[in-house]
Amino acid sequence: MRWCVRLFSYDKPKIKVQKIKADGFSGWLKCTHCHEMIHANELGQNFNCCPKCSYHYRITATERIQLLADKDSWRPLYTNLKSQDPLKFVDTATYQSRLAKARKDNTESEGVLVGLCTIGDHPVALGVMDFNFMAGSMGAVVGEKLTRLIERAIISQLPVIIVCASGGARMQESVFSLMQMAKTSAALAKFHEAGLPYISILTNPTSGGVTASFASLGDVIIAEPKALICFAGPRVVAQVIGEDLPEGAQKSEFLLEHGMIDKVVERKQLKSTVQSLLDYFSCQEYTVSQE
Repeated sequence: MRWCVRLFSYDKPKIKVQKIKADGFSGWLKCTHCHEMIHANELGQNFNCCPKCSYHYRITATERIQLLADKDSWRPLYTNLKSQDPLKFVDTATYQSRLAKARKDNTESEGVLVGLCTIGDHPVALGVMDFNFMAGSMGAVVGEKLTRLIERAIISQLPVIIVCASGGARMQESVFSLMQMAKTSAALAKFHEAGLPYISILTNPTSGGVTASFASLGDVIIAEPKALICFAGPRVVAQVIGEDLPEGAQKSEFLLEHGMIDKVVERKQLKSTVQSLLDYFSCQEYTVSQE
């Protein structure tokens, strides 16, 4: 019987069991799109995109800058500008309390980061909206920072890249918010007169007054896959017209098919695509992004 013992007494592979942390989070997540189980580390290594179905989860403005800008090239601008409450606005809570909560919950103090950096060694003026801060809504400070960035780019003769992620105009600032649509559009009109390139990158979601202004004015408009891009969202439209929109009618793929945007690009290819465009605009020998 010794041969039988030897046959079944092989070395068993050791399985490393991951201990559950004190907060109960084991590191495993369920994709909200494909419902597959994925590990948080795997998600992070894939630019916060599901490795199973490529669903693009939201990322912060800081993470977006790390994705696009060359290492150690980012120089933030106008960080001292912060939203005020000129109307003393109150709904279910005061605007001041909403601002305080947004600043407490986020590392940033406003809904957009602007600055100078290089992308593939090309100097650019970069603005990145952050949906985590009051749904990326455009108030007076967001509009002012973007306008100053555009004006700075005109003086320095730099391309402008704006990454959009917004629910639209910030209702707590009323007309002060709405006028940012005209202000940013006027700044871009001067920018285009200077013959400089503007690349608009639309992420999920881009809507309202942002879509109706600077988000749609790019010389090249890029969008991430399955991003919601609209003026009024699907639920609002359904309430107005009394019926649901066709499936995917406000998604980036539909808008590409109908000519509103120029290209749908996965997040992992975004920097190489932008670099190729900058190579082209600068009349250098350009690199073709790998797809």
